Amino acid sequence: MSDTTTSVDFRTDPSRYRHWSMTFDGPVATLAMDVAEDGGIRPGYKLKLNSYDLGVDIELHDALQRIRFEHPEVRTVVVTSLKERIFCSGANIFMLGLSSHAWKVNFCKFTNETRNGMEDSSRHGGLKFLAALNGACAGGGYELAMACDEILLVDDRSSSVALPEVPLLGVLPGTGGLTRLTDKRRVRHDHADIFCTLVEGIRGQRAQDWRLVDSVAKPAQFSQAVQARALELAAQSDRPADAQGIALTPIERTDSADGLAYRLVQVDIDRGRRLATWTVRAPQSPPARDIEGILGEGAAWWPLQLARELDDAILNMRTNELDIGTWIFKTEGDPALVMAVDETLARESGHWFVREVAGMLRRALARLDVSSRSLFALIEEGSCFAGTLLELALACDRIYMLDDPDAGRPARVALSELNFGHYPMVSGQSRLARRFYDEAQPMQALREQIGAMLEPAQAEALGLVTYALDGIDWHDEIRIAIEERSALSPDSLTGLEANLRFGGQETMETRIFGRLSAWQNWIFYRPNASGEKGALKLYGKGEQAAFDWNRV
Repeated sequence: MSDTTTSVDFRTDPSRYRHWSMTFDGPVATLAMDVAEDGGIRPGYKLKLNSYDLGVDIELHDALQRIRFEHPEVRTVVVTSLKERIFCSGANIFMLGLSSHAWKVNFCKFTNETRNGMEDSSRHGGLKFLAALNGACAGGGYELAMACDEILLVDDRSSSVALPEVPLLGVLPGTGGLTRLTDKRRVRHDHADIFCTLVEGIRGQRAQDWRLVDSVAKPAQFSQAVQARALELAAQSDRPADAQGIALTPIERTDSADGLAYRLVQVDIDRGRRLATWTVRAPQSPPARDIEGILGEGAAWWPLQLARELDDAILNMRTNELDIGTWIFKTEGDPALVMAVDETLARESGHWFVREVAGMLRRALARLDVSSRSLFALIEEGSCFAGTLLELALACDRIYMLDDPDAGRPARVALSELNFGHYPMVSGQSRLARRFYDEAQPMQALREQIGAMLEPAQAEALGLVTYALDGIDWHDEIRIAIEERSALSPDSLTGLEANLRFGGQETMETRIFGRLSAWQNWIFYRPNASGEKGALKLYGKGEQAAFDWNRV
């Protein structure tokens, strides 16, 4: 499958859904999967048995966003299926067999981020998830279920949960299956070993006994059990019952041959240098600072618009521009206005809408951390790397700052309270804590500078930038750094960047992404999976895979 046939657009809305339906009943929303067989995002395969591809997951991601922002009264999301005796058979195997390696890995990454986002909403936003498995559930379908807070399986003597990737396809569960089995569900090692090598999976009481599901219910009691447990989970949430939702208006974007342009984010592509320059803009005027004004601005409130545009741009560039290996981040505008927004985000953090906006910023920034691109930040005259926007620089592999005191608007950086844990990486650490290994002395020195406009020498002394360069050296140093980066192997850079960005402590999420970029990346590429006689290539053709039996 060619990755350049057509560009993938991650923007959608419920009127265009082909695979999901949403219904609402007080504090409970039901997201029901009903995949259209002929609705694949690319030609060449049928989405049978509620199997999914990137298009199905794009709709799921959008539906979750709608629930977060447009339906604050929802406290529990029930994820189920409208098909008889089938919940979800996982990622479409024929799609994977036809796809390029890059497509498979990017697909798994986006799917992982959507699942992680559900867990993030449960942890930080009070939105609970219940998987109601009304039929067979396999592969990525079970991984979707495991992303929920609880799993309820129908006990009809045939419906099972399964992770059949190893015996059927010669690959691993690519969206966190192994990691969630151990880290989240705490399935015993020997039970997990049997489970992951059984094509038919595990059903009924044994699935519950082995912690693969939380409970089972007979078909006659299944609907009642789902409703009762959904309401019990809703009682644990603090989302408001009577708040008015905020409509997520369409994201406006202008596409050109060499870039993307939004109101707050612009991406300019230099194809000859395999380089994209990102420019992120501060508010043009003082944004609303009280709840009434914030709700009045709605989706146009600067931090929400920024989060949505940044998220869309990252997904587009990651999926559609595979050769653009270096991203340069710049900002422009008044840092004082960014700091004012941060003060509001911190002061009103208990309000449901402000909390959801912070959550989307957190998840969008986390996409940068796991993007296999070289990230450089350039802090120049007129920049506004302050508070929330400083997180863009802190996510980068290197930060260069111009030291030119004669400039009309000399480069400055500023820290806000939000830089100290409000936007954790998937490791659970703030980017500052990751940068300084949580050492007390540098972290305290940084805290003492909250609110100050720091000059280049101060920023360099505090460790906030890699280099502070004077105007004479600036252009040559930046040019050389970019040229040197572009000459290196992109494969080795992907491994280098991932290892360095996530040094230190691990979480379930870092283990998921680490395994995706290392183990699964390698296994996907091996002939036992993707060769002409590999299990993934031959699936559904009635032929036996021919394995290279050498252990590597």
